[in-house]
Amino acid sequence: MPELGGRVVLVAGAAGGLGAAAANACAAAGATVVLLGRKVAKLNRVYDSAARLGPEPLLYPLDLEGASPDDYAALAERLESELGRLDGLLHCAANFPGLTPFALGDPAAFARAIHVNLTARAWLTQACLPLLRQREDAAVVFALDDPQRVGQAYWGGYGVAQYGLRGLLDSLHHELGNGPVRVSGLQPGPMRTGLRARAFTHEEDAVAVDPANYAEACVQLLAAGGAPWRGRVLELPA
Repeated sequence: MPELGGRVVLVAGAAGGLGAAAANACAAAGATVVLLGRKVAKLNRVYDSAARLGPEPLLYPLDLEGASPDDYAALAERLESELGRLDGLLHCAANFPGLTPFALGDPAAFARAIHVNLTARAWLTQACLPLLRQREDAAVVFALDDPQRVGQAYWGGYGVAQYGLRGLLDSLHHELGNGPVRVSGLQPGPMRTGLRARAFTHEEDAVAVDPANYAEACVQLLAAGGAPWRGRVLELPA
């Protein structure tokens, strides 16, 4: 059986670089993929490609910036009513407005980055936990950035949120460590994405690679074989 055969996997940020690549890899591995994101045109393209690779996906447009806990609860209810289960949650959604000196930064942009990169992920995870706990083996995977890099000057709320995500991962692991839901992180190497392009020009970013290079690692952590990474972060080189 394929690694994710029969499983339902929710990919948050499925329209982005890593999210789209991971959604396709999960579909190819046999999962029914739920595509969550705010850019409907891009989600439709991912839907088409994932449908060619595996089971028919489910499209769920939602803007994490404005979504409330009630919106996430409604999402979980729809997953239960239409699919009857949820086996994996992969967090790839991110917000980064660009490098800005703290003294000159827009307070609203700082708050937005904290919310999308940290608070929204926590709310979505909380809403999905009851469904995940119904499975014998379920996984929550957070895509992370290297805090040693993005925690430096000018990264603003995005960099701060990366430290918070490590704390959230550890906290959830210790709460859920004796149950069926395992929590882990994935720290890929530099990727050629729109987010990274806001920090580095193409000419100075020779180390970045296609996000598809890290898609199989997402499958690995979501599958039963990812159990050894429970409570840990899988760090991948470029």
